[in-house]
Amino acid sequence: MGDTSPKHGMPTDIRLAIRSGRINSVTSGLAEGYVQANVVILPKSLSFDFLLFCQRNPKPCPLLEVIEPGQYAPNLTCTGADIRYDVPLYNIYRDGELSEPCQSIEHIWSKDLVSFLIGCSFSFENALKQANIPLRHQDMKCNVPMYKTSIPTVTAGIFSGPLVVSMRPIKRSHISKAVQVTSRFPDTHGAPIHIGAPETIGIADLANPDYGDPVTILDDEEPVFWACGVTPQAAAIVSQPELMITHAPGHMLITDKTDNDFSIF
Repeated sequence: MGDTSPKHGMPTDIRLAIRSGRINSVTSGLAEGYVQANVVILPKSLSFDFLLFCQRNPKPCPLLEVIEPGQYAPNLTCTGADIRYDVPLYNIYRDGELSEPCQSIEHIWSKDLVSFLIGCSFSFENALKQANIPLRHQDMKCNVPMYKTSIPTVTAGIFSGPLVVSMRPIKRSHISKAVQVTSRFPDTHGAPIHIGAPETIGIADLANPDYGDPVTILDDEEPVFWACGVTPQAAAIVSQPELMITHAPGHMLITDKTDNDFSIF
């Protein structure tokens, strides 16, 4: 029999396991080879501003799909998915304040809500591993560390805020390969935006990430930073929309699309 673990499982089966509460963990390493998506859900009145925000900030917010108001089933990236249940953990922001993490958003769902699926760097991690580039957060069985930077996003309507990055320690001898591998996937953040010297992008302490968990950085490694789909959550804090529902950092929607579907070469 084949391997039926979440690591090698089919997206549909993993989404059903998430929906039933059997999986509620960080999704890095699940359904390897399939694209994962950040989730942002907003009232229709704010959806154009956010669509413009994504267009003006394609590195942290590469759009995979926009779901029409009140619809909860993605049509382009998944079959049989339900945006209300198929994320392991959601964050609900009200007027810029994180009010309630929850495992379902059925209680807050309305016909007014527009859902955005944004590419996630977890999607290129399998390609990094196939290139023999290890991933420290997976080895440590924790979430990837994410940091707010001093780099501003481009304002669109009400939305503004700092760029958020995810960090993976990479051996110096592997950095060129890591850049080459991830540059194949612009719809899931693409190549790194910064390498080494975290203080130059406003990160004072790598041991204290704003989101996720700290990881060990070895002497022969550099911290490598990719634009991150948690950027809209930082924008929610700054911009204070009346309501924004998102995935909790590291807890993604797993789509039916493969990494190769979004590879440019």
